[in-house]
Amino acid sequence: MDTSQTAARDASVASAADIVREYGPFPGAPAIHGVTWDGGQVWAATGTRLLAIDPATGDAGRALERPCDAGTAFDGKHLYQIAEQRIDKIDPATGEVLASIPAPGHGFDSGLTWAEGSLWVGQYRDRKIHRIDPATGAIQRTIESKRFVTGVTWVDGQLWHGTWEGDDSDIRRIDPDSGEVLQQLRMPPGTGVSGLESDGADLFYAGGGASGKVRAVRRPK
Repeated sequence: MDTSQTAARDASVASAADIVREYGPFPGAPAIHGVTWDGGQVWAATGTRLLAIDPATGDAGRALERPCDAGTAFDGKHLYQIAEQRIDKIDPATGEVLASIPAPGHGFDSGLTWAEGSLWVGQYRDRKIHRIDPATGAIQRTIESKRFVTGVTWVDGQLWHGTWEGDDSDIRRIDPDSGEVLQQLRMPPGTGVSGLESDGADLFYAGGGASGKVRAVRRPK
């Protein structure tokens, strides 16, 4: 498919992102990297601290002092956090690191999510998403994307990821086998998406990079 055909196809599945709420910026948190959802709170990685944000009030009630410079995930019990070239498994109650595995991108990793018993790791410039073994870090599967990959999430069997190139950013659903773009939620110009996570219902939580904000974006039906 040539460039014009690709652009026409992408335009046919694109719509404006519906940003329903913004949280932050937060004191002492100059940027938002990864985000995840534990069923009650939004966790946001700020570089040196993981913040637990109440989605009803926008308040960051707790903080875990941990290196956290990229994606964040939650498996129902533990947090997982990319920190440079590794992924830490963290007790959210204490902040204790229970185990660590190598990150597949060796320091060039972006998004992170948990689904189907595995971790899924975005590779920004490689335009890939790896499924990895959460115990060993071994790559089990690789999905190709059409654009740079930031945050990544699964919801209702759908694979979504954030993109961010220059002033253009979006949230897109792709076919997990072919990488074809199925839906695209375009963010306003200059509004980036770093981390991404679904709440399992009708919202995405999107990290806003250097804006220091987390944005709630409506997931289309």
